[in-house]
Formats: sequence, C-alpha cells, structure tokens
Amino acid sequence: MNSEKLSLRLVAVASFVEEGAILADIGSDHAYLPCYLVKAGKITKAIAGEVVKGPYESAVKNVRKKGLTDEITVRMGNGLEAVHDSDRVDTVTIAGMGGPLIASILSDGNEKLHNVKRIIAQPNIHASSIREWAVQNEWKIVDEHILKEDNKIYEIIVLEKGHAEYDELEMLVGPFLLKQKSDVFIEKWKRESDEWKRVLTFLENAESTNEINEKKELLRKKIELVGGILTR
Repeated sequence: MNSEKLSLRLVAVASFVEEGAILADIGSDHAYLPCYLVKAGKITKAIAGEVVKGPYESAVKNVRKKGLTDEITVRMGNGLEAVHDSDRVDTVTIAGMGGPLIASILSDGNEKLHNVKRIIAQPNIHASSIREWAVQNEWKIVDEHILKEDNKIYEIIVLEKGHAEYDELEMLVGPFLLKQKSDVFIEKWKRESDEWKRVLTFLENAESTNEINEKKELLRKKIELVGGILTR
C-alpha cells in the first residue's frame, strides 16, 4: 500500500473527510492517509501522529519522499497528545485499532477535541465501544459505513458534536448500518451470531458458576437481539 493507492478501508475513511479540513490522523503509520488526501487536493494541512518510533520514522520518510513536509507535520505523541491547539485541527481520523482503544484515545484526549467538528473512526473490532463513548460525551453518529476487504469486515463511524440516543440494538450494530442492512452487514452479524452460539454451546457444558451464568445470559441476549436482523 502507498499514498497513491490506499486500501479500500482507508479510501472509505478518506471519503468522509470534508474538503478543506485540517486533519489529525492518529496512529498514522506511514502517513498514507494524510499524504493521499493532500495529493488529491482535498486538504492542505495535516498532523500525522504516532506513538511508536518505527512507524513515526516511516511516516517522516514517506512525507519527505512525497515532498509534503510543508503540508504534513509528523509528530510523536500518545494519541491526541500529538495535536497542539495552534494546529487548529477540526477533523480527527483514527483507523485500524480496536474500538475500546479508540474510545480510550478519545477519552484521554478529550480536552483536545474542543475545536474538532468531526471524528472518523474505523475500528477493527468492537465498534460499539465508540458508540458508547459518543453518547457519554455528547457526540452523535452522522454516518456509518461497512465494507469487506481481504475477507475482513470493517466498520466506519462518523461523529459530530450533538446529543443523540440509541437503543440497545443500534448501539451494538450501528443505527445507520441497521437501516441500510447491506449484504456485508448481514454477513458480519451472521458470523458474530454463529460464534456466540458456538461459545454458548461450550459454556452450557461447563461447570455452572455465577460468572459462567452471567456470560451465558449475555450471549443469549446478543443472539436474540441480532436474530431479529437476520430473520427480516
């Protein structure tokens, strides 16, 4: 992958970045996403944040190689620590991590979000953690996308400031994705439901304890929730 030819998931993330945005890409790896957006003329300024030395150095080299050092600043920093108030960042992208980690990054860097208008998150797993963070911190979901690449299914959640409430099913599967009910969406939740059923069968044969019984009850609840989608 390079900045001219992004993966499908990063192209999808890029599609939700608005024209003229000032971007902070957290966990930027080789800075592929900001390089792509600048080269496409969609943005003119970006911060590429990295907490790990190797990816940070790769991002620096890639930005220099593309001749984009005036447009893209690469910084070492833990999550949103890489963003300075003087950057005037209005859009944050965080892609390719687990949902709980993304939610943790947003929580830890909450004070850096006061000028941010849009957050675009692409969790690899447990997207519901981001929806929970959004509801608790007065952000609302304005769009969602789901796609399949290399037999993996990815969700993208787009947030803007505002109050919203979602029911239990919407928090789990996504309110926009639930309305769209794409083939990939159905495939994802069939996979998840099948795995829950497999684990539940295993637990049914395990020794009964309070912890095991709580896990079984949670799995049954999830299977019932998602079952309604799969039978419609």
